[in-house]
Amino acid sequence: MFNPKNYGSAMVKFTTSIIIPAYNEEDAIESTLQRLVDLKIHEENEIIVVDDGSDDSTAEIVRKYPVTLRMHHMNKGYGAALKTGLRWSKGEYVILMDSDGQHDPTNIADIRALLGEFDMVIGERSETSFQVKRRRGGKRLIKWMGQYLVEQKLPDYNSGFRGFRREIIAGMLHLMPNGFSFSTTSTLAFLKEGYNIGTIPIEVSARIGRKSNVKMVKDGSKTLLLLFRIIMLFNPLKIFFPASIITFLAGVGFGIVGFILYDRFSNGAVVLTMMGMFLFFIGLIADQVSILNRRKQ
Repeated sequence: MFNPKNYGSAMVKFTTSIIIPAYNEEDAIESTLQRLVDLKIHEENEIIVVDDGSDDSTAEIVRKYPVTLRMHHMNKGYGAALKTGLRWSKGEYVILMDSDGQHDPTNIADIRALLGEFDMVIGERSETSFQVKRRRGGKRLIKWMGQYLVEQKLPDYNSGFRGFRREIIAGMLHLMPNGFSFSTTSTLAFLKEGYNIGTIPIEVSARIGRKSNVKMVKDGSKTLLLLFRIIMLFNPLKIFFPASIITFLAGVGFGIVGFILYDRFSNGAVVLTMMGMFLFFIGLIADQVSILNRRKQ
């Protein structure tokens, strides 16, 4: 167990900040922090634990260790906890990891090393890593849709073990959600903005303590909606253009059939054709608006 008497109070300027969100993790947080201390990671890195409104002894356990504790008085969500940590962080680079014992702290050095070359580094989970089997189908669907929308191959888009250049992610915080989809959003945002993303292979263990708060149906549907929201923000024509073409062609098709059978274009065909044209022009306007909305805050 770490002895706080051995921890000096001198201020040290760190180049890397490690942010750990925690919500009711009294069964796991001590093991996670002890491993960081045993590896002396706290001596070379700023460690910030954000207690997201826990109603157990998470905060009391964190206070025993040489880390910075930030607290929410109510549960705001995974993304909100990360935002708080990012706003308080001082390092040039930031690394996010979970508090539930799934991530191996020995990978921190590898992520930090690659951040000298890449703007974002993701810990890509191996096939043998622990994962809840019932979520695999939903993850494959979301990944396939994400790859279609961003027109690129996605790395491990929702891995929570990742690092950034702090300046870049700080400029995107206004785009990030307060919920669990922070990881997904940041991956898509970096890809659409043309930043370089590197990966390292990692092994993920089963979480310690309580079960995950993520619900497959409820949160999976939120992620699908989130993907559409991100594309509306970064590339709305990806949605509006296919919709306009389909609607326009449907209108023309119905019109031709009506003209052949009844010697006239039906009102429905005219409406569909006009709607297809309007959708295209609305998409052009949305594309210009998205460029304005993406300006760094």
